[in-house]
Amino acid sequence: MTRPGRLGVGVVGTGRVGAVLGNALRGAGHPVVAASGISEASRERAEALLPGVPLLDVQEVVRRAELVLLTVPDDALADLVRGLADLGAWQPGQIVVHTSGRFGTDVLDPARAAGVIPLAIHPAMTFTGTSLDLARLAGCPFAVTGPGAVLPIGQALVVEVGGEPVVVDEAARGLYHAALAHGANHLVVLVAQAAQALAAAGVEDPGRMLGPLLEAALDGALRAESPADPSGDRGAGAIGALTGPVRRGDDGTVREHTAVLGRFVAASGAVDVLDSYRTLARGATRRALAAGIVSDDAATRVLDALADGPADVTSATPPAGEGMSGDAGSLDQEGRPAGDPPAGPDDGPTGPGPTGQTRPQEDDR
Repeated sequence: MTRPGRLGVGVVGTGRVGAVLGNALRGAGHPVVAASGISEASRERAEALLPGVPLLDVQEVVRRAELVLLTVPDDALADLVRGLADLGAWQPGQIVVHTSGRFGTDVLDPARAAGVIPLAIHPAMTFTGTSLDLARLAGCPFAVTGPGAVLPIGQALVVEVGGEPVVVDEAARGLYHAALAHGANHLVVLVAQAAQALAAAGVEDPGRMLGPLLEAALDGALRAESPADPSGDRGAGAIGALTGPVRRGDDGTVREHTAVLGRFVAASGAVDVLDSYRTLARGATRRALAAGIVSDDAATRVLDALADGPADVTSATPPAGEGMSGDAGSLDQEGRPAGDPPAGPDDGPTGPGPTGQTRPQEDDR
């Protein structure tokens, strides 16, 4: 028997995200009434995670659903919403949820004009598109954006799938998504660079060598960014967990690092490694100085080691309003997971969409 308050869900895009969230909503008691998916990969995901759910064209999925889940790539979302509005597909009172990190609910305005309830719900995690993701949803933060009166609906849906709702203002969605992409995507790049250098140094298993060190560093930094007291004060934040030559003011070691990395670049052609080292070491120095964990003299020496000319320590402390508090040095979000192939025709439905445009691929974040 269907529980009271359950909604018929239509999933537009059975990529990694849509298939998993559709399964999670069904597990919470919401029947999935239809889904869209044309590629073989999409159909296989739907069969595995949404067995028995009919795969239909997008317009029919929307027609059947009380809750429409739009899980398509960011760049395809606006055209899809507008195309369906031009066809008169949206229905008054329908709940329309998209999972793009980049957008809030303004992108749903063409549907909102038809009387739908707009919500943006973005899970801050990457997806494999398998049942393994279901366990990872437990406690996963979801950014929830929407008109104030309907925010509780979005928050309740997140709680039902096991997540933790975090309200993000419409105007802040771009910065929110950039922050997540910067942290997750560039962490992958950093690991790739360090592993390449270790391999060149003769380390046979760079991943194993890096694992304990990076896990400890990440754990310490994340713990430092969680409020230590009810006031929400994070103190110095993640930069307080900094170790190594910058924290020690060991400019000799920094000079040696830039020299050996320069030779590595000359031999390998991996110019990004030295560029990243210098950029991140400068950022570490400036944040450590702002947080008061290195002295002016030490910061100047390290910046001199990183620069072609002498460094001015006054430039090491960012002025107020540049993303860092003067006393703490703390900061004021999908692409694909590393190793995934680039987007292609097998990643989602293709062919003419509601207004003749190419149909969006599913969100394979």
